[in-house]
Amino acid sequence: MTYLLLNAVFLFVAAVVAAVAFRLRPGYRRLLPSLGIALVGVLVLTAVFDNIMIGIGLVDYDPDRINGLRLGVAPIEDFAYPVAAALLLPALWSLLGRTDD
Repeated sequence: MTYLLLNAVFLFVAAVVAAVAFRLRPGYRRLLPSLGIALVGVLVLTAVFDNIMIGIGLVDYDPDRINGLRLGVAPIEDFAYPVAAALLLPALWSLLGRTDD
C-alpha cells in the first residue's frame, strides 16, 4: 500500500465528516476562516519540521511507496495529515459538542 492510498482513505473520511458538520451545524461554518488560518500554520510547521527530521536522518520513506514529489526533502504525502486534522478535528468538535448553535 502506498502512502498516497493511505492518505486518500483518511482524507476521504475527514472530508465526509467535515461535510456532515457543514450541513448539520451552522456554527461549524463560522469556524471555516479560523480553520483556514490554522491549516496554513500547520502546513508551514509540517514543511519546516518534516524537512529538519528527514534532513538529519531521523525518519525516511521507502521510495517505492511515495510518488516522488517532494517539498524540500519531505514527500508531499506528509502534508495530508495536517489537512485531515484541520478538517476532522473542528468538524468532530462541532458535531459532538452542544447543539444550540
